[in-house]
Amino acid sequence: MNPRNRPFRRQSDRRRGFPLVILILGALGIGGCRTEMYDQPRYDTFQASDFFADGLSARPLVAGTVARGWSRTDEHLYYGQENGQLATSFPFPVDETVLERGRDQYTVFCSPCHGGLGDGQGMIVQRGMPKPPSLHEQRLRDIPVGHVYDVITRGYGAMYSYAHRIKPHDRWAVVAYIKALQLSQNAPIDTLDEADRQRVQQSQETAQ
Repeated sequence: MNPRNRPFRRQSDRRRGFPLVILILGALGIGGCRTEMYDQPRYDTFQASDFFADGLSARPLVAGTVARGWSRTDEHLYYGQENGQLATSFPFPVDETVLERGRDQYTVFCSPCHGGLGDGQGMIVQRGMPKPPSLHEQRLRDIPVGHVYDVITRGYGAMYSYAHRIKPHDRWAVVAYIKALQLSQNAPIDTLDEADRQRVQQSQETAQ
């Protein structure tokens, strides 16, 4: 190699490496300027603000605004009421499909406390938690179905709300299944057909 070419080559190498250095420094600069949303200036809900005339940061909703999926004008279906009173009927026909759905939902959400038969002997009760009232008490058999729906929706006593766990149609299905449970444990024997009556009598004799 000609010695006179060596300085020129070293200078050429430095020039080729210069864009790479710029690229690395630029990447580091962009990374260092990154800002997360939680680091940005913000207002907490209803925090005071001098930007708006009313002194609040949160803006009032436009009149008539309805949250998506919450346009619930059917009082019977969504609130368990008819003309402002607890409903005494179901908002849709109850058939075998509804009862099957109600059984599934009851088993998942209700049986841990209320038990498979609705007698209040659920698994958590067997492990020491307070026992809920039996669904077969006369007062609970006589209450309107809208009351049962309302309890599932809003909770009652130690029972919390299931509004965000069970959809409205499924709540009614659970109510229907509870009524079926109540009937199954309290139906007079003379209301059964002959075949069912014989099975009940045989089971009673076996139990004795």
